[in-house]
Amino acid sequence: MARKSRSLVFVFLAILLSSALNEASPVWQRKATIGGWRPIANLKDPKVVEIANFAVTEHNKEASAALVFEAVVKGETQVVAGTNYRLVIAAKDGSATSSKQYQAVVWDKPWLKFRKLVSFEEIKG
Repeated sequence: MARKSRSLVFVFLAILLSSALNEASPVWQRKATIGGWRPIANLKDPKVVEIANFAVTEHNKEASAALVFEAVVKGETQVVAGTNYRLVIAAKDGSATSSKQYQAVVWDKPWLKFRKLVSFEEIKG
């Protein structure tokens, strides 16, 4: 019986220590933000540029617009059932000399070959 009691005490202490480490560790807390937005480190990554081009192309189809993609200015990803990309995109409107910025959200599920433009709005100001 004493051996069983020691085993239970050991298990209890292991759980207690594990819980204390999880609460104290800032690294663990950052990883625990499931569904949170994370900055994209490389805005020139070919996948990110592909997603941005898709957003502009889809917006042009939906709005009968003539925007021309220039660059990704800022971006974040969010893991969901796939990946959401929230991008700030610089684009020119047809023959305009200066570009404007737009925020686009694209939902991507590459294993299903699924990609959808969720929103596309001009950033004012």
